[in-house]
Amino acid sequence: MGGLTPGSLSRANGTPVSEFLLEGLTDAKELKPVLFTIFLLVYIVALAGNLGITCLIVLDQRLHTPMYFFLANLSLLDAAYVSNSVPQVLAHLLTTERLISYRACLTQMFFLHFLAPWECFLLTAMAYDHYAAICRPLHYLVLMGPRTRAMLASVSCLLALTNSLTHILLATKLDFCGPRLITHFFCDLPPLLKLACSSTHPNELGLFFFSFLVALIPCALVVISCINVVAAILRIRSAEGRHKAFSTCAAHLTMVCIFYITSVLCYILPNASYSKTSSPVFAVLYTIITPMLNPIIYSLRNKEVKRAVYKVLGREGPV
Repeated sequence: MGGLTPGSLSRANGTPVSEFLLEGLTDAKELKPVLFTIFLLVYIVALAGNLGITCLIVLDQRLHTPMYFFLANLSLLDAAYVSNSVPQVLAHLLTTERLISYRACLTQMFFLHFLAPWECFLLTAMAYDHYAAICRPLHYLVLMGPRTRAMLASVSCLLALTNSLTHILLATKLDFCGPRLITHFFCDLPPLLKLACSSTHPNELGLFFFSFLVALIPCALVVISCINVVAAILRIRSAEGRHKAFSTCAAHLTMVCIFYITSVLCYILPNASYSKTSSPVFAVLYTIITPMLNPIIYSLRNKEVKRAVYKVLGREGPV
């Protein structure tokens, strides 16, 4: 049986398998308008919030610091990340047609497994930035100089690209000869593996290995960073200084917990344990809700961002 490749699609009884059917979020007609409205509002908020934060950081010279460099990257990444799945979800909620071509499915998986790990590594870089700012303030500008920032961003991108290309290349070796229903609302690797009639052992090993590399190792580094930050905060005499430091660390840790825990539950668990009901719920959290919350959590209480907003609006901001 030929391998599933762009030039030679997987065959079922000699017939090329060129498309899959996505299960979607619901078949209940009365729920579709409600879900469409909710997802559309979430998408607008996520897109406007993340692109708005990026524009503020670019336009305001006072925000040209290491912390906001990573926040701008994270915001752009989240805008692309949420756009990888939500427009398709919205389209499927408007129609009964939920077919997706093989090539479109692979493309969506490529960006999912590229953008999500990149976000993991960026969150780790931001944790290191917080550590340097609070624990090593006298050496902060040296530790987080332009070369270091560029290196952290580049390495994050390359590691994420390696992860994505590995999964996609392994997926092209699979054969599909039976059902073509993907029990998810977008193309993802775990539910796709359940449709394969050839061995998925290499895919599962790759998924398990890269899940440790992408999720557990960065998460451990973030926890170590936060422990050091908390210890340093407790030594700060100023109550205002302690509050500001705790606020920054708490916001970062909140987003890390939401993103990492849901990702681990979806990808660390073996393919056999993939849950038809729970995994889409986790997927909504890390692919849609998290990108919407990032600009809110990181910027809502940030006085510097508020001042930048007032400056763009031509008004006098808070002191």
